[in-house]
Amino acid sequence: MKSYVKLLALLVVATLAAPAFADAAPPVPNKGDTAWMIVATLLVVMMAAPGLGLFYGGMVRAKNMLSVLMQTLVIFCLLGVLWAIYGYSVAFTEGNAFFGGLSKAFLAGVTPDTTASTFSKGVTIPEYIYVAFQLTFAAITPALIVGGIAERAKFAAVLAFMVLWFTFSYLPIAHMVWYWPGPDAYTSAAAADKANATAGFLFQKGAIDFAGGTVVHINAGIAGLVGAIMIGKRVGFGRETMAPHSLTMTMIGGSLLWVGWFGFNVGSNLEANGAAALAFVTTLLATCAATVAWTFVEWTLKGKPSMLGAVSGAIAGLVVITPACGFVGPMGAIVMGFVAGALCYWGVNGLKRMTGVDDSLDVFGVHCIGGIAGALLTGVFASPKLGGTGVYDYVANKVGDYDMGAQLIAQCWGVGTSLVWSAVVSVIAFKLVDLVIGLRVDNDAEREGLDVTSHGETAYHS
Repeated sequence: MKSYVKLLALLVVATLAAPAFADAAPPVPNKGDTAWMIVATLLVVMMAAPGLGLFYGGMVRAKNMLSVLMQTLVIFCLLGVLWAIYGYSVAFTEGNAFFGGLSKAFLAGVTPDTTASTFSKGVTIPEYIYVAFQLTFAAITPALIVGGIAERAKFAAVLAFMVLWFTFSYLPIAHMVWYWPGPDAYTSAAAADKANATAGFLFQKGAIDFAGGTVVHINAGIAGLVGAIMIGKRVGFGRETMAPHSLTMTMIGGSLLWVGWFGFNVGSNLEANGAAALAFVTTLLATCAATVAWTFVEWTLKGKPSMLGAVSGAIAGLVVITPACGFVGPMGAIVMGFVAGALCYWGVNGLKRMTGVDDSLDVFGVHCIGGIAGALLTGVFASPKLGGTGVYDYVANKVGDYDMGAQLIAQCWGVGTSLVWSAVVSVIAFKLVDLVIGLRVDNDAEREGLDVTSHGETAYHS
């Protein structure tokens, strides 16, 4: 009899203790997910240095090669520091619909044991690698703007502008699009309403952006256009040849960007699973399709296909699939790539000629035009009827009913908000920098080249 009493007592204790024990055991990050995110972060670092530097550097004249390398490298590093000081907190903590707070300024409270949510309930990754991964996005995006003002901007002016733009454009748009309390908060309809009320403005609107069509490409692309207009045309623009000095360097840089972009897009899934594999395939196929499209359009219209055109097509494909890569199917990705190749070719050759703006390295024509197309086409090809994944309903724990019209309206909110917000911030920031520092070097320095006049070095010795 005593043994039965003891057994009953043990069962009661175990039953009472079980909930408390379960609550005390948070999800443990999977080592495979963690390892993949470390690799993905390294791939995005490679996109900035050396990828973007060589891609841009090859397209300028030889006398400005090092200036572009310096700008892309130092921007990345400077903003990486600012990301740790306040950027991560402003972008990815709860605040209001447009800005986060400063609760994690200086990475306060982030330890080897803290975790960040993924897109699956009960699945996390170490917060440190999430901080590092998002740092690479925040630091490379402003560096894209360099292409719009290349070959005539003061180095100090470039850095000052980037700090202002990073703070008042990149961080709030990242918060608006990507901040939410995570899937585990969506336990019921009431809980979902409460969770959504704390999310970013565009997240609340229902805009979807897997890896940065709005946050990265539209955001930086419109800033590059504003910069090109406000800084003015290069000396001799339209009268002197300004052909790329090394398409070999541009091809190497473009190829590094393509490889690194798998970290950018696939890493945005935050887990090593089937959804990551989908993002990998769509990124690969869209880039191939856009390269083919640009090549054949150029071949048809100009009589000869160019290396610069082919690599520009590849970048256009990468841009257009960025917001869509985890939402669309392989065939949708191919269609998006074909559209991007043809559309961005027009953006670089037709639209640029129509406007007469000296966007040195075609930031607007590729990144902004491609980003807008990608954001809108995501709303189309995410439809399960067209091979997409739809949008997951975390309350019902299944893919929700897909309304293409409603999703396109949400995507328009994302596109419009990013365009207007970044353009306004860019105008103000460029004007402030021009008043305090001056945006461009003098004509003599520009003619001699920024490598020597700004940095005291030359890329090549004869």
